[in-house]
This record gives sequence, C-alpha cells and structure tokens, in this order.
Amino acid sequence: MSAVDAAAAVRAGEVVLGIELGSTRIKACLVRADDPSAVIATGSHAWENRLAGRIWTYALEDVWAGIRAAYADLTADVARRHGVPVQSLAALGVSAMMHGYLALDAEGELLSAFRTWRNTNTDRAAGVLSALFDVNIPLRWSVAHLYQAVLDEEPHVPHVRFITTLAGYVHWKLTGRKVLGVGDASGMFPIDPATRDYDRRLMAKFDRLVDERAYGLSLADVLPEVLVAGREAGRLSAEGAALLDPSGVLAPGIPLCPPEGDAGTGMVATCAVAPRTGNVSAGTSIFAMAVLEKPLARAHDEIDIVTTPAGDLVAMVHCNNGASELASWVGLFERFAAVAGGTLSADDVFGALLRESLDADPDAGGLLAYNHLAGEPIAGLAEGRPLVVRTPDSRFTLANFMRAQVYGVFGTLALGMQVLEREGVELDTLFAHGGIFRTAGVAQRFLAGALNTPVVVGATASEGGAWGIAVLAAYLSAADDLELDPYLRTRVFADAELHTTTPDPEDVAGFTAYLHRYRGGLAIESAAVAAL
Repeated sequence: MSAVDAAAAVRAGEVVLGIELGSTRIKACLVRADDPSAVIATGSHAWENRLAGRIWTYALEDVWAGIRAAYADLTADVARRHGVPVQSLAALGVSAMMHGYLALDAEGELLSAFRTWRNTNTDRAAGVLSALFDVNIPLRWSVAHLYQAVLDEEPHVPHVRFITTLAGYVHWKLTGRKVLGVGDASGMFPIDPATRDYDRRLMAKFDRLVDERAYGLSLADVLPEVLVAGREAGRLSAEGAALLDPSGVLAPGIPLCPPEGDAGTGMVATCAVAPRTGNVSAGTSIFAMAVLEKPLARAHDEIDIVTTPAGDLVAMVHCNNGASELASWVGLFERFAAVAGGTLSADDVFGALLRESLDADPDAGGLLAYNHLAGEPIAGLAEGRPLVVRTPDSRFTLANFMRAQVYGVFGTLALGMQVLEREGVELDTLFAHGGIFRTAGVAQRFLAGALNTPVVVGATASEGGAWGIAVLAAYLSAADDLELDPYLRTRVFADAELHTTTPDPEDVAGFTAYLHRYRGGLAIESAAVAAL
C-alpha cells in the first residue's frame, strides 16, 4: 500500500483502530477498513502493574492516561508518515488482558481495586465452584474473584451492580454499553456452546450458593451482555471520544465491535479460530489455545474451556509466567554491554542472546530455568520464585544458559499441553505470536520441539492483539456475508507471509529430557517459596 493510498484512506475515514491493553504495553494499531492486513500506523505506551496490599492491580487513572498516550503516539505516527490527521474511523475495537475483577456500584464507581488475572488468592472459591459446576474454574476467572469476595465477607459485595473485565470497562466508558465479546466473557463465567451465552443452569447454581451470604446477588444482574464477533456493540459517545482524544479531533459516532480478551485477539491475529487450529501467545503470561472438534471427556485442572470470538469451544492452557524473567536477564546483559562500552539496543541484545542459544546442547546442558515471578497453578505453586538451577557437571555456557531460559518460558505450557495430548486433541498447525518470536528461527524452532508440532509465525507476529482487535472491528462490515474463519482466510491472510518450522528430532529429544528434569525440579521451587 502506497503512502498516497494510506493518506487517502485516513482522510476518508476508511480506517479501523484497534487498541489492546496488555500487561506491559498498551498498543494501538490502525488498518485499512477494506484490507485489514495493511497496517497504516501504530502507537504504544509502556505501563506496569503494581502489588498493592498483596493484590496485583493497575490504577484506573493509569488506564486512561495510557490509552490516551498510545492513541496520541499513533496519531503522531500517522502525521509523520502520511501527513494527515485522524478525524474519523470506520470502526473501533478494544481488547485487554482477560479475567480479573472490576466491580462497580450503581453510580459506576469502582468498589475495590481492580484485580488482574495475575492474582492467585482465590483458591478456596475456585475449588468450591469447580466442584459445584463440574467445570474447571481457574483462580483468575472473574466469578472466582466475586465468590472469594463473598466468602471473605468484603464490605463492597452488597453494593456490586456490575462486574466486568478491563476490556469491558473501557468499552463501557467509550460507548455506555455493558457488553462483552463471547471470548472475553468465557473467562468470566462458563459459556453454553449451544446458546453462545452464559450457562444459565450454572448461573442458577451460583445464585443458590451465595443466597445466604450475599442475599439478592444474581449473576444475570451483574454480568455484561454477551455478543459474538460481527455484532455491533455500540457507538463512540462524545464523552468516549474525549476520553480517547482530549484534543477533540476525533469525531464520535464510530461503531465498535464487541470488546475481547487477549486470547481471542491472539486467535484472530494468527488465523486460528477453526477446529484443529491453535495458537500460542507469549508475553508477560503465555498461553496456548486449541480449537476443539468436540468437548473434552472430563474437566482438568490444567485446562480452561473458553471460546473463540465466534463462540466455538477452545481448550486453553494458561500460564501466569511467560517471558518477563527472560526479559530481565536480557536487561542485565544489556547493562553489561553498556558498562563495557557497547552501544547495543535492547532489541540488539535480545537478538544476539537468542541466536547464541542455537549453539547450545539440545537439553540446555543440564541447566534448568524457572520463570515463575508469580504463582503458577499448573505447576502447583501459590507463589513464584524465579530460579536458575544446575549441577556441578552441568555444561554452564552462555548458549546453554539462554536455551534454558527460552525452554523455561515454554516449560509449564508443555506440562499443560500433555493433558490435551492424552485427551486426543490434535492440531494441524500451531500459530505463534508475541515479541519473543521477532528473532527469526529461534523461539519458533524451540517451541516446535517443545510441543512436537509444526509452528507457524507470520509477519504480524509481534503486532499481536492490537492488530487482532482491529481485524475484528473491520469484520463488522463483512459479518453478514462471511463467518469469521472464512473472512480471516480469504480477506486477511490470503496473501500473508507465513513461515513454518517443523520439529527437529534433536530438539524434541532435548526438550523432553529438559522437561523431565524440570518436572522433578519443581520441588526446589516449592522449597524456595517456603524458605523465602
């Protein structure tokens, strides 16, 4: 797409904006409405969660400051590259980290600090609900947070009138609509695949469960309305436009798609919404999605059952800890390079270290790396302690150290994926996206070996969810003619640049040996949690 064509599309308002609030970055992505594979401009803003009173949270003022900063960065990119202002949009979409707990009162005021997916203080509630529903309810799900607040007799519970996710909250403030895409909703409460809405039978069970402790609390009254991809979910209000663009340049009235979670936008960004397709998204957390041909035989503690943005069942292996520990080590080596007189950027250091890992032993030389900064339910850890472990005869080289760190990103994920393998779930392809895959031929190759499955990475691998939600917003104009999967295959990915890596037998054998040691070494992690 030429700069002239891009400028004309922006000037005519034939562009679509996607905004995603990730764990460490808020990203904005502008695409053509008639060809969402064409990225016109991007913007971003860095932010971080904080631990306040043993709760992982973000302040709501930081949410809006970050959104405005990312949008301003995008409009500056448009002006710099195309010389025109962004005055109107064909559509808009908002995505964010799934799960967590945002509880509001009748006036729309926050009742308690926003509790993110990263919190693991809901074990009692999750256990009771999982047994009651015969469905795995993970610690981070919204309903687990709500029931834990009921069990703890938190004073805000009688005043709850609306609970939602971060994406649902931002969408509500932009449009006034209390709605949620079905994929994000499936991380709040189980979805009935027949209706593509909350499971009413399980909702009734919850209401009866809490009747004595929280009289009058009904999930039907407090959960957002569920919408599938392609449904209009409201329009940008004048107040919402001012929140996004205080300069007043952006006009209200823009249609929005249903707000989605990062898992759903990751599936869209990798064209993995049909049965026998899957994707891995790697960031602060890491998770794998496998679109199911049929329901699993039974509930598993390691597996969430969520949905695609179209409402089809997905088995999700979610790990709280992704690439953050790897990034910390890269930062340490970046600082070493600086004090040694070097001028390498963070990306240069990251690329050099990952390429060095290609010269490592297939099993990382006997080294182990645990990336657990937070608790990790799949590994049985209530809290995290990042560790590097070796024996006296381990081959302690930089290459082995870095391969162990990358393997550590995939370790807990591989434990969960083994459950799906025993269930007979088969995938033809596994798409991967996230910043770790920017360095060609490294993380993609190691992931293929770790899961013994071909892994596909596209040119948009590092764009991730902001681009994915932009695509879902663009889909609003095509939903009457095409279902989501054929739309993605024929309108978005038809000419996509994709790179497939098949498993190397040596990598498969090496990671298998690594994972055997990794599983046994989890006792060291537990001891570290008890001691430190």
